[in-house]
Amino acid sequence: MSDLVFSAASGTTGYDSYNDFVEEHYAPQLDYKNPHWCHSPGLTNGEVTCHSPQGGAHRSTLGTRCEMSCDQGYRLLGKSSIQCLASRRWSGTAYCRRMRCHVLPLIPHGRYTCTNGFMVDSRCDFTCDPGYRIEGQHSRTCERKGSWSGAQPDCQDTDPPKIKCPPSRLKVAEPGKLTAMVTWDPPTATDTADKSLDVILVGQEPGTDFKEGASIIRYKVYDQARNRAACKFIVRVEVRRCSDLPPPLHGYLTCSSDGNNYGATCEYQCEGGYERRGLSSRVCQFNRNWGGDPVECVPMEIKSDVKTVSALLDQFYEKRRLLIMSAPNISDPDYQLQNIMIQKSDCGLDLRHVSVIELLGSPPRETGRIKESLLSDEVIEGLRQAFRISRYYFSMLLLDKLGMDRERFITPMASDELFSYIDSFLLDEEERERLELHRDF
Repeated sequence: MSDLVFSAASGTTGYDSYNDFVEEHYAPQLDYKNPHWCHSPGLTNGEVTCHSPQGGAHRSTLGTRCEMSCDQGYRLLGKSSIQCLASRRWSGTAYCRRMRCHVLPLIPHGRYTCTNGFMVDSRCDFTCDPGYRIEGQHSRTCERKGSWSGAQPDCQDTDPPKIKCPPSRLKVAEPGKLTAMVTWDPPTATDTADKSLDVILVGQEPGTDFKEGASIIRYKVYDQARNRAACKFIVRVEVRRCSDLPPPLHGYLTCSSDGNNYGATCEYQCEGGYERRGLSSRVCQFNRNWGGDPVECVPMEIKSDVKTVSALLDQFYEKRRLLIMSAPNISDPDYQLQNIMIQKSDCGLDLRHVSVIELLGSPPRETGRIKESLLSDEVIEGLRQAFRISRYYFSMLLLDKLGMDRERFITPMASDELFSYIDSFLLDEEERERLELHRDF
């Protein structure tokens, strides 16, 4: 076996020869046979496998090489292979450190707990805040290579919000109306995750007029994850109604609002030649009954034995128009022609609320009549003076319902011309509508 020579001056190790050597006073005495040249190697939480030139029993002799390995769950730091040097030291050091995984990041709206921190084989279980649910793996394990298994999960908001609508409600329409104003407090919505919720009304706004019948009101609510909840209630408007009010015989009704709803007023109108007996109107009351008693339309009674013109005209005031026809005598050709046309148009005159007064002749044989009823001399004279009607030639005068002189005719007038004038200038809107209904008749 050759000998090694150390040169302290140069700081390097050289190989001079195999037989001669120079030994410094501090140089160690090399002895390959010394079984304890280096201290016996050890590795906590690991294993040392050595191979010595002197055989397997010599673990720390000069030149021994040892392989370092760590137990499962540990990582080797330092030299994986060391050799016993002439300096009685090993060529390196090593130790085994417990293997760890990186720190897991926190997940929004969730947390995790681990069985052994971030060490190998530690399992971390994920949980979510109330209202959220795990999307992905519920746990991850620190594997032997120092990496986590699987992928990081998420906490998703899958819990829908909660909303409660107000109770359904019934509202009675106000008098004379077919609608009712209905109000309510908007519902409140809650969610386990979000404080900011989007509440949407589907239907009519509170504080507005609702029509008769049932209206469905819906509310929808969405959270930030677009989870949805909904509720609904019913707004019912009741229109209290009376039974249909029948029109009187020889008359008709003019009603407000819807005709038979609570608060509606029906006014009685009589056809030409008839007048009202009873109240002028009746009202539908809250108890669904009509106020007052039924009304009749009875034949108009004209008192011809009155002594003054005003007493005669007062009977027609706002009820009938007057067509006063005057002629020198009954044989006057204009009178005879006009009389024939008037008789043929008697129905049309009634539809237009027109009564005919005839003034014929001269005193002392002068006569005045309304159909078969004769007028007194005082009334005949009063009519002639009030409206300046001559006895000496044929003329015809048309008075409106207020007794005003509206038109004079000095020649016979055909019925269609007379009716055209009355329809154009004397009828109000309601009379025109009634006339249209009875025109065929």
